[in-house]
Amino acid sequence: MGRAKVIEESVDPTAWMIDNDVANFVLLHQKEVLYMCMLGYTFLHGSKVFAAAPKNAPFSYKLVSMLLACTGGGILVPLFINSIPVPLANDAYPIAVLISFAIHYYFPIVWEVIALTPMVKACIIVLYEIVRAKVVLTFTIAANAAIAPSLFSFALFGPIMCGTIGGCGGAFLPLSKGLDPIANGMQYPMTSACIGATLVHLFLNTHFSEGVINAKEKAHFHLALFFIFIGLVNGLGLKTKKIKKE
Repeated sequence: MGRAKVIEESVDPTAWMIDNDVANFVLLHQKEVLYMCMLGYTFLHGSKVFAAAPKNAPFSYKLVSMLLACTGGGILVPLFINSIPVPLANDAYPIAVLISFAIHYYFPIVWEVIALTPMVKACIIVLYEIVRAKVVLTFTIAANAAIAPSLFSFALFGPIMCGTIGGCGGAFLPLSKGLDPIANGMQYPMTSACIGATLVHLFLNTHFSEGVINAKEKAHFHLALFFIFIGLVNGLGLKTKKIKKE
């Protein structure tokens, strides 16, 4: 009788990265966490929309502006890759937008209080960046699957552009804005989305991810941490100030 073959299970030395409560939260494994983060995401977008909107702007103007700001990337990228825009495919997003809009419109004091409370504001920023990381990763991977390779063994610039737009596309909607959003330079959501999409795309499609177990989830986790760090630094004003030379 021959010996039974022993199948050795591969051991993941970096499993600790995603095998913990923090990673479970950041990776949005539970729907309840996802919905909570979506509320934080739309609420923070709402603060920017209401701050930029004219004081006498009508209800409809603010509502549509907020919808475009929250789901701009989710509208543009699916159109590029022949898919269904996120607001039409996922009812949770419009619901989150409506709830956040109602809070900003009827109870503006809520954001005023949050803006004066760094700890609470930091929590909102974390929720916002967690969703943004998921959006950038999702659209980068989706575009890579939809775009056929041309010069290289995988599509290079297309997925990166789609991931970048996914992370900041709302800034350019409506399209009548043109290049005004970058007239004074790229804002941090644009820069971070471009860097994040580039690193994730190159990691998942080159030899850097060879032999990495759960490479997608680990890339997602590090992308979210990167976004959270950048978001907190900019949102809480932790950047170093330039000293003017006399």
